[in-house]
Amino acid sequence: MSHRRMLILDDDAAVGQTIQWIAESLGFEAEFVTRPEEFFQRVEAGARAIKPPSILMIDLAMPEVDGVEVMRQLAARKCEARIIISSGMGSRVLDAARRSASEHGLSIAGVIPKPLTKEALRAIAGAGDDSDAPSAPEDPSRPRSSAGVTEADLRQAIEQGEIGMVYQPKIECRSGAPAGIEALVRWNSPSRGTIAPDEFIPLAEQSGLIDVLTDDIFRKSLEWFARSFAHSPLKMSLNISAKSLVDIRLADSLLSLCRSYGVAPEGIVLELTETSAMVDPTLSLDLMTRFRVKGFHLSIDDFGTGYSSMVQLARLPFSELKVDKSFVMEQRQTRESRTIIKSVIDLGHSLGLMVSAEGVENRETLEYLDDLGCDLAQGYYIARPMPGDAVKLWLEQRWRSFRP
Repeated sequence: MSHRRMLILDDDAAVGQTIQWIAESLGFEAEFVTRPEEFFQRVEAGARAIKPPSILMIDLAMPEVDGVEVMRQLAARKCEARIIISSGMGSRVLDAARRSASEHGLSIAGVIPKPLTKEALRAIAGAGDDSDAPSAPEDPSRPRSSAGVTEADLRQAIEQGEIGMVYQPKIECRSGAPAGIEALVRWNSPSRGTIAPDEFIPLAEQSGLIDVLTDDIFRKSLEWFARSFAHSPLKMSLNISAKSLVDIRLADSLLSLCRSYGVAPEGIVLELTETSAMVDPTLSLDLMTRFRVKGFHLSIDDFGTGYSSMVQLARLPFSELKVDKSFVMEQRQTRESRTIIKSVIDLGHSLGLMVSAEGVENRETLEYLDDLGCDLAQGYYIARPMPGDAVKLWLEQRWRSFRP
């Protein structure tokens, strides 16, 4: 796809023409339209062209069809172009529109408040003359989505050993020293490739396979951890579905599993997603209390994205609070995200909890979290999810840099 073509949608022809001139001065082939129907005609024609537009600039406030609806329709068409949102409305509206578009799966290049300037457009879109550089190779650790997976497919995958694990390191924000590992499940299908957890975990929960899948995940992760780090200070985080919190014997089963592999329960952190619905809140409380009594740590994951954050913290015996990556990744763009991150860290520390943040993708974010007193961090800037042998090598090399 060429990165020299831009299509602009703005109901004000004078503004559209000005943006076109600015884009052309940056080396882009640009054109503007004022009506959504014409815009979609150009997008669909471009999809069949040799050089389709790679950047779509969309105004939010339009009289016929607003920019949010335009982006919804682009998502339905599985549009792959990068999108720039532009509007004279306030930053909160622009940020909300950007989040909405991202959650629909669109690729958002950025937002630009009006009046638009050449410098602002250059900062987000770059210059067209530099656009033919090869794109970065696809990250093999990012799972590809897959449609049409059935319960029978998943059951067969578990039985045939297609469920595998990768591991992502965590570090101390202050020192950068290794602090832990999160075990992440991957379905490596011979016919479909790597299937994302978001694709099959809900299926496992709905079909009743979640306990079988959880047992498979725990056994593989504990076996690897015992072989590599059983006597190290590292902690391993394992995700657990709230749907599994219906058997009071689960704490005994997991403790027995840890003992069989020689792993101390104090070295295991069980991460429970905040937004997960608990089938039996009272039984869940009993079971999670038993986990803590037996030495396991409990982390409330994705904190700040659910509807009962304070209730969960007050009722359940968590030892760690994990800031959701959506806030961490947006902290440079929005004041609201920065405010939430600071509040979550302060809240966690006031309750005596460790605070971990995921989604750290650059040095500035890590330094920002350190300045706020966040304890632990993980993300692509630190390390991507890796197979067991690779993460073991990464951690050993990291440790050497901290030894005298």
